[in-house]
Amino acid sequence: MTEVSTFAVKPSPHPRSLADRAAALEDLHFGSVFTDHMARARWTTAAGWGERRVEAYAPLQLDPATAVFHYAQEVFEGLKAYRHSDGSVWTFRPEANAARLAASARRLALPELSEADFLGSIEALVQTDAEWVPSSPGSSLYLRPFMFASESFIGVRPSGEVEYLVIASPVGPYFSAGFTPVSIWVDRDFHRVGPGGTGAAKCGGNYAASLLPQRIAAENGCEQVCFLDAGTNSRIEELGGMNTFFVTADGAIHTPRLSGTILEGITRSSILQVAEQTGRQVRERDITLTEVLDGLGSGEVTEVFACGTAAVVTPIGRLKSTDFDVAINSGEAGPITSELYETITDIQYGRRPDAFGWMHRLA
Repeated sequence: MTEVSTFAVKPSPHPRSLADRAAALEDLHFGSVFTDHMARARWTTAAGWGERRVEAYAPLQLDPATAVFHYAQEVFEGLKAYRHSDGSVWTFRPEANAARLAASARRLALPELSEADFLGSIEALVQTDAEWVPSSPGSSLYLRPFMFASESFIGVRPSGEVEYLVIASPVGPYFSAGFTPVSIWVDRDFHRVGPGGTGAAKCGGNYAASLLPQRIAAENGCEQVCFLDAGTNSRIEELGGMNTFFVTADGAIHTPRLSGTILEGITRSSILQVAEQTGRQVRERDITLTEVLDGLGSGEVTEVFACGTAAVVTPIGRLKSTDFDVAINSGEAGPITSELYETITDIQYGRRPDAFGWMHRLA
């Protein structure tokens, strides 16, 4: 059994009433309502990690000189807790999230949090707020661990003080329409990251860079934006918050290779493992926009989809930019996309055996 750290629990003196919680769980949105508690720990140069606890969810009091406000020294993670039919609560591959948080922290010159602390924090929070885990179809408790530079100092150097927190939000599907194809705007003017940057880290700055292009996508009738590489402006990288996949006529699954400018998605790696187990060819390689558009025109590319923790697997039904507007698979979810979505969500919700050992019981 994986080692976990102990987080002391101080119950909130003012938890939401049963009626308030029931109302929140009845009307689920993404990331707008939060549970009664949060997990927390603190790091200093002198003492290392300490002060591990679960306490009432509350605003943070921070000095205007707090380093994160000025230099964006911050990383985060995202994972979900799932209610199974027997009432138990599980999460999906949390050790991978712990490893990615540590890798992101290294890139942002933040202290690494141990896997034991990561698992201990999410276990303690979910067990404390277990009644907040919804049970309606497609719902879950979204967990947001994050770490930020908390020292009050505006000199340019790594912070000598760091706060780590986990907050939780009961959620429904990320896209309001659920598992239905989305439209993607391919942006040629802006880039998410560049070579040698923070593309492989899960940090706020990467997402901040995507927000203007995301707004442009919305203005063009698209739900998400797709970024090309900064070096040649020709290779497909990822969406604002999801990895991309392409299915070819021979049934093979293709995805952009990890080049240091693409986040190594946990759902991405899970899809690759599922695909390989079912005998499909998997190819991680450079994929150009021209190749995809030509393949859609010739029928060589048959399905396009994206993946990430929040949406799991999302079919892409349309690619659009300033000089093209292409429907994919008649705007419907393809069979391989649907199969992968069903396989992974069935494992997450306990509807099929977990042959990979991915699930971790929280409560």
